[in-house]
Amino acid sequence: MERKPIAIVGAGPTGAMLGLLLAERGIPVVVIEASRNFRRVFRGEGLMPSGLEALAQMGLLPLLTEASNPVPNQPIGSWDFVIEGRSIFSVDEPMGNDRPCTLVAQPQLLEAVIDRAKACANFRFISGETVQSLAWEDCATSEPPELEAGGGSARISGCILSSGETLETSLVIGCDGRTSTVRKLADLSLDESSKPFNILWFKLPDTDRLPASNPFTVFVKGDAVFSVFRSSEGLIQVGWTVQNDDWKGVTDWSETLAAASPPWLAEYFRSQEIVETIADRPVLLTVTVGYATHWSRPGCLLLGDAAHPMSPIRAQGINMGLRDAIVATNHLVQAWNSGIQDSRDLDQAAVQIQADREPEIRRIQALQAQEAADGAKLHHSAALRAVIKALAPAIGIGLKQKWLWRQRELRSGIAVVKLES
Repeated sequence: MERKPIAIVGAGPTGAMLGLLLAERGIPVVVIEASRNFRRVFRGEGLMPSGLEALAQMGLLPLLTEASNPVPNQPIGSWDFVIEGRSIFSVDEPMGNDRPCTLVAQPQLLEAVIDRAKACANFRFISGETVQSLAWEDCATSEPPELEAGGGSARISGCILSSGETLETSLVIGCDGRTSTVRKLADLSLDESSKPFNILWFKLPDTDRLPASNPFTVFVKGDAVFSVFRSSEGLIQVGWTVQNDDWKGVTDWSETLAAASPPWLAEYFRSQEIVETIADRPVLLTVTVGYATHWSRPGCLLLGDAAHPMSPIRAQGINMGLRDAIVATNHLVQAWNSGIQDSRDLDQAAVQIQADREPEIRRIQALQAQEAADGAKLHHSAALRAVIKALAPAIGIGLKQKWLWRQRELRSGIAVVKLES
């Protein structure tokens, strides 16, 4: 009996990479992407050593170094922390790893991956369409049956697209991000671990005021908490963290940024070019952090931010998603080739994927929460900021060591993730 294809919803890093890996291993795959291209206003770029190692295992790392038309990328040179105008500590990359944290242009990377996957005869890419509903075996409606204890219930048998096309599937995999449509349609609940917060993103013209080594600098001054670094495509990226809607009343962002910056950076923000560039409002990213109790139900699996939306702290979303794709590939290929001619083996594989990935995801989210809590203390306590500023020469080394201890697992993960041949 010929099996129906696996449908992957969402062609972000997790979905695109998984589609390529499965197609290269002979499994029929349909990847469905709502956008008509990959040029979204905001896409994360940070690849930690764990994510770069995942790309290397997939054979995709050369995309960053090709002699002609490489995917734009920019390594981070150091991590610098400045509180109330005083440098507290700095840590140089690669921090004991083989590769430094690297910012990679996600649109070009995804385009290259999908182009490679299209060379596989068993791969189909659908863009500009959304999944409207899921089909269920032996059900008269598209409403999800109640999920039984242990994850059992009627099986998802396909998905209905916005064009009206119905795809019959062996498995639907939701890789469609933190607001996952597949998660909602499959009635898989998300436990939010913290109150959502916002980050405002600015992309500004490059400047030689930022060293060529590209430090990632975090500034804390008064109520302002923001980071500055050079993006993969050579633009200055500014991320401003906000906890409420007060930012909506800001009418002069160049002056707001300048007032919270040291003199060298303030002069840049007040320059005429920057004043004109950021006359429009910044891009708003609302961050939800959580964990789906069940990543799967019969016929459906969630991966990446659809299963476990990550905090942007230390750029974990892409890295964990790529590692999800490797573990999922290992289990799904084994199940597909097992010789069992129904889909229960795929459902069992889906459950095992969550079991394998859960310890690492839980640990990484806990480390992110610790770092966020430290940041919140600084943000809300002027006295603490004043003490750290005054005692920086004496306590800077201790703060640096505490930060470094946390980064080891955030950078490399806690699990052995190895793509099987």
